[in-house]
Amino acid sequence: MDHATLSLLRERHPAWRLLASPYAPLVASFLHRVFVAPNVRVMPEVDLVEALEDDLYALREQLGPDAYPKSALDYLNDWAAPDKGWLRKFYKPGTDEAQFDLTPAAEKAIAWLQTLTERPFVGTESRLLTLFALLEQISAGTEADPAKRVKELRKKRDALDAEIARVLAGEVPLLDDTAVKDRFLQFQHLARELLADFREVEHNFRQLDRKVREKIALWEGAKGELLDEIMGERDAIGNSDQGRSFRAFWDFLMSSRRQEELSERLDRVLALPAVAQLAPDPRTRRVHYDWMEAGEHTQRTVAMLSQQLRRFLDDRAFLEHRRILDLLHGIESKALALRKAMPAGTVMHIDAMGADVELPFERPLYTPSEKQRLADLALVAGKDDIDTARLFDQIVVDKARLRSAVQRALRCQPQITLRELLEAEPLRQGLAELVAYLELAHAADAGDAPNGWRVVVDDAHPETIRWQGSDAAGETVMRTAHLPRVIFTR
Repeated sequence: MDHATLSLLRERHPAWRLLASPYAPLVASFLHRVFVAPNVRVMPEVDLVEALEDDLYALREQLGPDAYPKSALDYLNDWAAPDKGWLRKFYKPGTDEAQFDLTPAAEKAIAWLQTLTERPFVGTESRLLTLFALLEQISAGTEADPAKRVKELRKKRDALDAEIARVLAGEVPLLDDTAVKDRFLQFQHLARELLADFREVEHNFRQLDRKVREKIALWEGAKGELLDEIMGERDAIGNSDQGRSFRAFWDFLMSSRRQEELSERLDRVLALPAVAQLAPDPRTRRVHYDWMEAGEHTQRTVAMLSQQLRRFLDDRAFLEHRRILDLLHGIESKALALRKAMPAGTVMHIDAMGADVELPFERPLYTPSEKQRLADLALVAGKDDIDTARLFDQIVVDKARLRSAVQRALRCQPQITLRELLEAEPLRQGLAELVAYLELAHAADAGDAPNGWRVVVDDAHPETIRWQGSDAAGETVMRTAHLPRVIFTR
């Protein structure tokens, strides 16, 4: 939020340009009515021009004939221009009719404008409960201690048993009207945000496709390397936090049981008198179908981008094959032109063919190496007072022993972490031996590991390794080292 960044956003971000535009009321109201409110993803140019012409006619009747003097098509093309970026104009494959779609930046600006209106009821309890529920899910989902996890589950079970006993005894606690309104408004807000997120996910996939096309157009290396890089980027998007979250959401929503449960609960909630007083949007009853439609449109966009990418690669391959054929035809034509003009003299010498025979007795016998003889020199003691105790304190780690320990462990299982290995084979020489294990791991990562085993380093999951050592006074202490997870695998 520094001055330079905000100045740059004011100049370049489409959402800020929309808010600062003199036509912001027309743009925001029209785009909200046509795209956001009915959850429309793509609209043909003819229908969008007709809808905007109706709005312009009504506004000119109210504000005068000079209000908004340009035609509807001119306004739409202006809003889709790169310097505006509020609409995306494109053509579907196989059609010559332009299509329009709302950009994520414009939807963000419209959503922010909606927050400026005065709300009749501002709920805080539901958001606080949501925050507590999220923290509880994070805490429970990351607890690795089975005892603590079982303790939490038993606590929840006891609370559920107590609540069941109260309900059976006739004590049924109900939410009051305020709590019902609070939670329903929070549900509506999150449902609208989720629909907006789909358009941004689709925009991110489209940006990836554009970057890949630019890379293909400028690529000068081998096709295999290009495909490896493209698929690596696609896998990176799919395995990113956004990609995994979208995939989990889609799998959850595509369950028929979940759809029926959502429909049943929405019908029951919308029938409550407290919710009816809020006059909710009629589309709230089918909001989960809007989620499915938006998600399906995103899936279709990804499939279409993949198909276009394949066609783009096929065209590239066709051009390469055509160039190869042109070269072959050129060689053939030059060979036919030289067919009657035989070269004079010797063109090429070919050595006589023969087998290289090596008999076993022709190999030289083993010759022992000569031992160096040291000259007998008289050693003269020096006068300097040197502490020679350090010469006997050197630590030499036997890497062959460590390598054998890894190999023994991999005979019994396909992979083992360094921490598990050290639990079975404790450190004898402390930190020096641990560093020797890491040197073996580095050598294996570089392809120098014996017997085909290699090493994978997982930076996302650090591990703690402990061993017994001694301090300066000679007392036994516990040493600890924190390092990424090192996995030895076959």
